[in-house]
Amino acid sequence: MKTFWKIVAAGLTAFLAWAAFPPMDEAMDIAFVLAPMLALTRLSRPKSAAGWWFASGFAFWFATISWMPAICKNNGPWPLVVLGWIGLAALCAGYMALFGWLDALARDKVGRSRHVNAARLVVLALVEPTLWAGMEWLRATLFSGFAWNFLGTAVGSFPPFATPARLGGVYFLSALVVMVNGVFATLIVRAIAPMARRPGTEEAPARTWVSSLYRTFETALPLLIAYGSLCLSAPATYHPAEPVTLRVALVQRNAPCIFSKRDAEDPYKAFTGLLDKVAPANPDLVVLAESAFAEFGSARSDGVRQAALHFSNRCGGAAVIGGADDSVFTNGERRIYNAAAYYSPSASNALVAVYHKQHLVPFGEYIPFDKIITPLQRLSPLGVSLHPGEPALFDLDGVRLAPLICFEDTVPPLSRRAAADGAHAIVLITNDSWFSHSLEAEQHSRQAVMRAIETGLPVMRVGNSGVTGVIQPSGRARWLTDGAERPLVDQAGCLVESVQIDRSAPKTLYVRLGDAPLLALFSAVLAMVLWRRRH
Repeated sequence: MKTFWKIVAAGLTAFLAWAAFPPMDEAMDIAFVLAPMLALTRLSRPKSAAGWWFASGFAFWFATISWMPAICKNNGPWPLVVLGWIGLAALCAGYMALFGWLDALARDKVGRSRHVNAARLVVLALVEPTLWAGMEWLRATLFSGFAWNFLGTAVGSFPPFATPARLGGVYFLSALVVMVNGVFATLIVRAIAPMARRPGTEEAPARTWVSSLYRTFETALPLLIAYGSLCLSAPATYHPAEPVTLRVALVQRNAPCIFSKRDAEDPYKAFTGLLDKVAPANPDLVVLAESAFAEFGSARSDGVRQAALHFSNRCGGAAVIGGADDSVFTNGERRIYNAAAYYSPSASNALVAVYHKQHLVPFGEYIPFDKIITPLQRLSPLGVSLHPGEPALFDLDGVRLAPLICFEDTVPPLSRRAAADGAHAIVLITNDSWFSHSLEAEQHSRQAVMRAIETGLPVMRVGNSGVTGVIQPSGRARWLTDGAERPLVDQAGCLVESVQIDRSAPKTLYVRLGDAPLLALFSAVLAMVLWRRRH
């Protein structure tokens, strides 16, 4: 395959993958986004495939996370921000390069066989999707991970096609996307194979009816698997035994970033103006964003309790959930947490419960190894090193709410564990004003859609600067907008929504099994590919 066409394939895949997410949001191209590079892999040696996958992946990720420099206007040192931008893009591209190497290696060994048999068909159909899904899992897990813009996340724009996530999570959905892309890649290779045959292969034997039938099944099998997954994952129709309607007010204040040099506004005045708009709806719950109470004190302080009671009284005694820091002494050590606090006027001292964020952002909320080398804590943008917390559920009149903070809605195991622990709904609060006036907030909101589908739970999401709204278990979302089609971002607003909660809803298969089936299959495929390489 000539270098020119390899450049075209790498560039086309990078562009189509970028276009599948905001700002272009052309998610329909996800069905063939990888086809050019998968075709290139089928016609290349492993090392060459890895190099081209890295080039394509770096172009895609560099463009996708182009919102990173937005933090410079919020006191982010631009040399480190640019270095982090390039480094993160290269790291994510490295996983794609590893996939390309393994995929080409598997096909170089298995695909060379001239024997037509079912085992070869199954291997070629399953190896590629499994390797891709495994690489996504590694990217989301290793070294704290970067669980952002999986292939399956783009499918969330079309909820009816995203239901397979109920079976195996977003990774399974990504695997199905790769499987469908493989069909297009196979057709491309068949069309250009005479002009660009894989190096070292011999001329194909004469076509027989057996080989023709095999080629038909090679194309049809992935489509049958994808269709079967859609049928199996379709939610069953039943009548809830314990239905509850929760009237929820979501408040997006659009407060300045903590590092902003803009003149601070009066938080009481800002919140009161927004709450007066939702008060006539008599909400049961008011949800404020991450860091909403930061200007009043820590979560357990009198200042925050008084503010929470004031906001509650403005809305007829509604419960209030909002973000603040929390300071706790453990064994004589003072630990600081990023927290979500639950307040109610019926509770003593107003404070009902506090949740501590579990998945911290490295170099944002802590510096790696700063608990061992304590001087590193001074390098944290917050000025302190935060500690990770534990899962928690907030009980609101028998409705169990699972709080999550910031990027925790990008991490599938956290919402899955909450659902397994008996949560009836998820409440996600975030503050993306660090990246204000960029695409980060809208890209971030798309991750939460998959958490709703995976768990079968509604997600109530509030962003300080956007995106704010309610996501149904089906994946359909109602966002706070300014009257246009796109969500309201970098502006203040509020939304009142009646959230239907089914306390008797059965747990999805993904909630029951998690990522264990994927990891088992990924380990087996990885072992098979590496064993064949060695022998």
